[in-house]
Amino acid sequence: MQKTILITGASSGMGKAATELFADQGWTVYAGARRVELIPTGDNIHPLHLDVTDHDSNAQFVAQALTQQTRLDVLLNNAGYGEYGPLEEVPLASARRQLETNLLGAADLTQLVLPLMRRQGYGRIINNSSIGGDMYSPLGGWYYVSKHALNVWSDTLDSEIRQFGLRSVVVEPAGTESNWSAIAMQHARTNLTTDSPYRQLTSGFINLFDRFLTTSGATSADLAEVFYRAATDRRPHRRYYNAHADHTVAKFAQAFPGAFAQVINLATKLALHTAKSDVAAEGEALGDSTD
Repeated sequence: MQKTILITGASSGMGKAATELFADQGWTVYAGARRVELIPTGDNIHPLHLDVTDHDSNAQFVAQALTQQTRLDVLLNNAGYGEYGPLEEVPLASARRQLETNLLGAADLTQLVLPLMRRQGYGRIINNSSIGGDMYSPLGGWYYVSKHALNVWSDTLDSEIRQFGLRSVVVEPAGTESNWSAIAMQHARTNLTTDSPYRQLTSGFINLFDRFLTTSGATSADLAEVFYRAATDRRPHRRYYNAHADHTVAKFAQAFPGAFAQVINLATKLALHTAKSDVAAEGEALGDSTD
């Protein structure tokens, strides 16, 4: 029998790649996003409008899928973004929107699908988190809060629904080649006040972040494969990672919090030094141009 999956955030990046992969594997895919025109089309794909921060939109998304299907195998909570910026300056309205998107939207959709999954006696909730759910760094505070919370929420949910033959699992990507980082860094710049004392820190960390991502070999297609394993493993794991290095970083941050804090402090000093060096170099270049 053909399996069915609901995927959120299906218009770009990992969600788009997952939509294509599951459809290619013969699954019926209900793919949701705010920009429906960017969702892939083709056999087995049903593009639907979805705003995970709106309960009515979530309810309509699930209802549209379930009126056409008698079974639901997987909900992939993929929608999310990074509300980056210094915690002193990120507006709390933006922080609430971050939590609504990355955490509460997933919780709302899960509450909508669990009754059917319980009646079926099978089903799986896959939550796209991040290694940021086990660590932290400057500027990503509210993003990390949302992912730490998503991990705990998923683990708690898993402990409650196993009795019904259901599972809730977490995928933790690291750096991935997508537009996610560009959007997160744009938020970091936008959330700075006019005379922000965090301007050099932000500039330095954006440079470090860009250098890190250029060394990342993970693509959206790679993560789609991880989602597929999480959906189809006979005995699913609590956590899935794309690479051993991603797992190592997450476990290091958990097992050695003091050492990890030292690493972050060193990275912060490096970011500030880089930003000051860039400012000095720009000043020298400007001076040369006026000679």
